[in-house]
Amino acid sequence: MNVHYLNSLCFQVRRDILRMIHHAESGHPGGSLGCTEYFVALYHKIMRYDPKRFTMEGKGEDLFFLSNGHISPVYYSVLSRSGFFPIKELSTFRKLNSRLQGHPSVHGKLPGIRISSGSLGQGMSVSIGAALSKKLSKEYNSIIYSLHGDGELNEGQIWEAALYAGSRKIDNYIATIDYNGQQIDGTTDDVLPLGDLKRKFQSFDWNVLEEFNGNDVEKVIRILKKAKNETGKGRPILILLHTIMGYGVDFMLGKHIWHGKSPNKEELNIALSQLPESLGDYPLS
Repeated sequence: MNVHYLNSLCFQVRRDILRMIHHAESGHPGGSLGCTEYFVALYHKIMRYDPKRFTMEGKGEDLFFLSNGHISPVYYSVLSRSGFFPIKELSTFRKLNSRLQGHPSVHGKLPGIRISSGSLGQGMSVSIGAALSKKLSKEYNSIIYSLHGDGELNEGQIWEAALYAGSRKIDNYIATIDYNGQQIDGTTDDVLPLGDLKRKFQSFDWNVLEEFNGNDVEKVIRILKKAKNETGKGRPILILLHTIMGYGVDFMLGKHIWHGKSPNKEELNIALSQLPESLGDYPLS
């Protein structure tokens, strides 16, 4: 699975995201497009898992938890293209009785989904619990991964969990912040400035790594491998991953209005024209 393939997969995942959201006439394209390289790198180069033998417990496997559940389109696309469920099921996104709800839900027993998420701030607490469970089960080679939005850091529960993880030396855990500087009502600086996140997490005794180009799949793989090499050393690990909201589509780039807005038919066609098709779109019927 070389870099050329992974880049092609990123193009296709972005096509999936746009088609899903347009077809549903609702969803969150901005953050999903911005986090594509992270999900592709995580599921195709970093994590240990068996999509054909999915269990809620995930014994002997690495586990991932999506905290900012509104970017479910990128999550569903990558799960389907990693073999968890048929790609054609993407066409049911946000439909009545679909397993692919707007926010991930365990109700439909969709393979790959271990928690219902979308109530921001909760994912780090859940991840810490999973990391402690792995230690109690003596699964010392298993790692817990989670993803959070930078706007999500407005939630107080995040900081309680961060304090706990550092003080309890949860060192089989790698959290990543999607640091795009945008949230639903504007920039993070306008809504509630985050300050020096690196120093803040370091003060809670986290090992903090930073990648300033989170839309380069090779660099994302590199920072995730570096983080993985830092596990087991007495500190939880945080990756500050700088991405661009709406990456891949020029009229969405860095614009918070695309946090939760569906493209119309004309916008969809313009966007798709900027994303080469190489792996095959799913049917909408």
